[in-house]
Amino acid sequence: MTTRSNDHELSVVICTHNPNEMRLRKTLEGLRSQTLPVGDWELVIVDNKSKTPLKGSLDLTWHPNSHIIDEPRVGLTHARLRGYHESTGKVILMVDDDNILAPDYLELVRQEFSQHPRLGALGGKSIPVFESPPPPWINQVTRILACRDLGDQRLEANWKDTRSEGNVYPEFAPIGAGMAVCREGFATYAEALEKDPRRLALDRSGSSLASGGDNDLVMTILEAGWSIVYSPQLTLEHLIPDGRVDPGYLSRLSEAGSRTWVMCLDVHGIRPWQPVRPWQAQLLKVKYFFTHRAWRDVPSRIKWRGSCGLVEGRSRLPS
Repeated sequence: MTTRSNDHELSVVICTHNPNEMRLRKTLEGLRSQTLPVGDWELVIVDNKSKTPLKGSLDLTWHPNSHIIDEPRVGLTHARLRGYHESTGKVILMVDDDNILAPDYLELVRQEFSQHPRLGALGGKSIPVFESPPPPWINQVTRILACRDLGDQRLEANWKDTRSEGNVYPEFAPIGAGMAVCREGFATYAEALEKDPRRLALDRSGSSLASGGDNDLVMTILEAGWSIVYSPQLTLEHLIPDGRVDPGYLSRLSEAGSRTWVMCLDVHGIRPWQPVRPWQAQLLKVKYFFTHRAWRDVPSRIKWRGSCGLVEGRSRLPS
């Protein structure tokens, strides 16, 4: 690692907490294979209070602008904020510690932002690579695992022309894995977090499976007038260990994701559902058990737990 430069077009930020050594190594190998010269981008690894500190354990001598930063406050949002404050790039690319970027990923990100000055957030395809052959039903729930392929058409959206009709969250909005954000957009998000501490609870922290941070970031960018884009040219592999295809884990993940989705929308003044009281929530969960026929198979049970999460979120909305 070398002395830091103050001028980069692109900063790659990896936030990690107790990473799997093999998967993190593959992530770094993918970055080392990028076609964009290392002099054109910096690498910031945020060690989010790992039991075994990363400093001194990773060989980053191949990258002249690499840095390992400690963030003692556990939580993905805290780690991302530290990555933002410690990086210098005009564009911040968030890479998970189990992502392998295609060799041209960084070059394509730079190209998109240079050609589209009002681009706020950018994402692409996230292709699952399973540690072991997955169960046959896995394709029905891969989006829960932040894996997706939305086809080969470039998609773009903004909220500048939807004020009278109401804002709708684009289904193709970038997910956290491989999301690139303009620095101005991330600054707006960081300022919003300071004003509303509720938003710090929208993403992973410790054993929590909350997963609303990506949505919160995207909506903040849309509200500020930037566009978001799905670019099919951008491709990464998402390494999926066996534990993440466990039905129990996927059920908990589905429920937590749906619950935080309701909370995230409410933060942004979007409330497509009415609040419910706790006793009503229990009745609705029973109703959805039969609606989804949750006893039938694993995907049905996972979808039911997702509906339970929505109901739980509605029960926490202020009246």
